[in-house]
Amino acid sequence: MKIQRVSSKWAKTKVILQNRLLAAYIPDTRKYSQTSLRELLELYETVYIKPDRGTYGIGVMRAQRRLVNLEPSGQQLLSPLAQSEVYEAAERVEPKLMYVLRYGLEAEAFTSLEELHAAIMPKLGRRTYLIQQGIDLLRYEDRPFDLRVLTQQTPGGAWETTGMLGRLAAPQKIVTNYHNGGSIHQVKTLFKPHMSKLEMQNTLQELKDLGVKIGAQLQTAYPGIKEIGLDVALDQHHDLWLLEVNTLPAVMVFKTFPNKEIYRRIYRYAVAYGRFRKAHSAPSRSRRAASKR
Repeated sequence: MKIQRVSSKWAKTKVILQNRLLAAYIPDTRKYSQTSLRELLELYETVYIKPDRGTYGIGVMRAQRRLVNLEPSGQQLLSPLAQSEVYEAAERVEPKLMYVLRYGLEAEAFTSLEELHAAIMPKLGRRTYLIQQGIDLLRYEDRPFDLRVLTQQTPGGAWETTGMLGRLAAPQKIVTNYHNGGSIHQVKTLFKPHMSKLEMQNTLQELKDLGVKIGAQLQTAYPGIKEIGLDVALDQHHDLWLLEVNTLPAVMVFKTFPNKEIYRRIYRYAVAYGRFRKAHSAPSRSRRAASKR
């Protein structure tokens, strides 16, 4: 059977939400509209707007609701008495509600939701976009990170989590993807400043179990799925949040890990369910030299 791929994030999310236990891991996610933008920014300080179909974090935007204090201007030109009057007046002014939109390295500020929505719409084009509750990610060296959890079907047909990695965002970037300048790290390295050994062990096991449960749930609607990559966030309370699921996950990155058995297992399973036709190895130096003669 051909491996089934599901590109729509919304379609996969709806299947997962059918399971009440797994639904608890899903941030508030809706199809983008001006109404959903208003409702989610009333509930959450930060939201992410991302294409329903797409990879590598391309097209992802972040919108934030902020209260901005008005600061007195030009006081350096005033007498001390006038300066004090300016500050007193500023203190009587209530903070102003602003909306900040981040897209790549660009940022714009707006005074109303209508202006924010008007700025977002041209960036959407004709594509369907989702809007999702923003998670306050754990940080490592003052940069946010999330996780990629790889889960595959074994040759016997069971689901097994075979690999995990951490993705650390590049400076000033709103996404962690490698293609947007993010860097790959061992999960334990990113966890170490935040967790005890016992909590780390329990969290790793929860991640493994989550991958298996998500695989089984998606297979109820898409029986041809054989492998999934979970993008998982940890918040400041160390709770897990499933941001999205990829049905064509990258596997070659695990080849660079010090523990070579991880990639060997990943590759063996991928051969068994047909992603790779057969095992292959790089030609030896002598064979490469002979082929050039």
